[in-house]
Amino acid sequence: MIRFADLYHALDSTTKTNVKIAAMAKYFESASSSDAAWATYFLCGNKLRRIVPTKLLRIWAAEEAGIPSWLFDESYHAVGDLAETLSLVVPPGDIKDDDSLAFWVNERLEPLRKMDEEAQRQHVVEIWNQTPAQLRFVVMKLITGAFRVGVSKRLVTRAIAQQSGVSADVVSHRLMGNWKPTPSFFESLVDPNVQDTLASQPYPFCLAHPINVEDGPQAIGDVCNYEAEWKWDGIRGQVIRRSGQTFIWSRGEELMENRWPEIESAAESLPDGTVLDGEILASQSDGTVLPFAQLQRRIGRKTVGKKLLTEVPVVFHAFDILECAAEDVREEPFAERRGRLEKLLSDCDHPHLRVTELISGMSWDELAKVREKSREMNAEGLMLKHKDATYDVGRVRGTWWKWKVKPFTIDAVLIYAQKGHGRRASLFTDYTFALWDGDQLVPFAKAYSGLDDQEIRKVDRFVRQNTHDTFGPVRSVTPKLVMELAFEGLQRSKRHKSGVATRFPRILRWRHDKQPEDANRLSELLEMLGDQE
Repeated sequence: MIRFADLYHALDSTTKTNVKIAAMAKYFESASSSDAAWATYFLCGNKLRRIVPTKLLRIWAAEEAGIPSWLFDESYHAVGDLAETLSLVVPPGDIKDDDSLAFWVNERLEPLRKMDEEAQRQHVVEIWNQTPAQLRFVVMKLITGAFRVGVSKRLVTRAIAQQSGVSADVVSHRLMGNWKPTPSFFESLVDPNVQDTLASQPYPFCLAHPINVEDGPQAIGDVCNYEAEWKWDGIRGQVIRRSGQTFIWSRGEELMENRWPEIESAAESLPDGTVLDGEILASQSDGTVLPFAQLQRRIGRKTVGKKLLTEVPVVFHAFDILECAAEDVREEPFAERRGRLEKLLSDCDHPHLRVTELISGMSWDELAKVREKSREMNAEGLMLKHKDATYDVGRVRGTWWKWKVKPFTIDAVLIYAQKGHGRRASLFTDYTFALWDGDQLVPFAKAYSGLDDQEIRKVDRFVRQNTHDTFGPVRSVTPKLVMELAFEGLQRSKRHKSGVATRFPRILRWRHDKQPEDANRLSELLEMLGDQE
């Protein structure tokens, strides 16, 4: 466990990719299979479900530190991270036994779930008495279900590949889907002789780079080298047909069982050994793609009633084929894979399984004119795919490009602020913005990104100096700051006071040139919604 805590702090103390990969590879080199499995699980972004209520941890910590609860809470608000506060406030302990990571998870942490409150307190205090600050910080991250560290799944994959000698593509594929952190899993992960034949296992997704707005698509080369298609606003997924079974995976590696019965039915017409990549879209019978807001009515529902099936039918728009006749075809050029895809789906001919349309254009200027119609098509812009490109793992420059339309923009007033998380836990970085409705400011969107560090510090100072009310961690501030917000789409919402929900809101710039009264009105936002509908 000490080595895993050392790894965590090594990763947390650097921004250099190669240093992080080297640290992880060194850890995996000497870790047991059971520890390596759990380390892989946590480093890939998985967490334990919260084991002990945080309210109890705060109470017990104040008691052990001999301070009043209000002082602990003030310390927590100042630090912004509970695990860090616990490691700083509670007196450090002395470690007696360097038990393994797997032992800690299976024998010390998970059993806490089944204990009554008094037994939990006794065991948590025992953990505190046996852990110095650095080790306790990591343990508390696990107990509170808040474990995360600055590495991506791609970096973890590269580290395991570097240490084991197994291809990064193979490791990435094996890490897809549902797996449990067991010794046998890790052994299969790094075994070059393991046959990857799990029927349900998806492939790692190929991701696109954005086109630089200032340079335009001309910067990526000759238009003749690319195929263009609509960038649909739906749910990215893979449809797998193997061993007479159908599996539908989201890009977030969620197995979507019984969510899309139309697509599952359509997939039965596919031959065994087929894996398609595409987008799940709400679509009318004539092929018209419906707004994402309609698709959202079905997202999250594990069972779909007849009424919703009728009102919001879905279609899988396939734009690539990854496995054909049980053969991995990802190394073939895109043009060849596209030919395979078109032939396959022409033979299937099912209304809920379509091949996405290619958009022909003789020049970048012609494609730019097509792109201007994106919102009419309920699309986000265009995808540009190099005809000779293989299907890469992750975001590899030069393979796929996304050329999105300009976002909606509006000037809004900052009215609420809340502290952020992690490194920004001591700064007010989470903002709520409002528009004018008559002489009242109506909140309509929250945004967390878009300002640089210097601007964030200036806003933080403003919030502290201009707070006129507090609601728990949220501060109501004098409405003086105007910022330009961007968002990808709008939809009607009864849950929001404004009646509108924004999609992917973010801050474009701080409008120092505008006063609060110069901000936009809610009616102008509603006009945008009308244009979109």
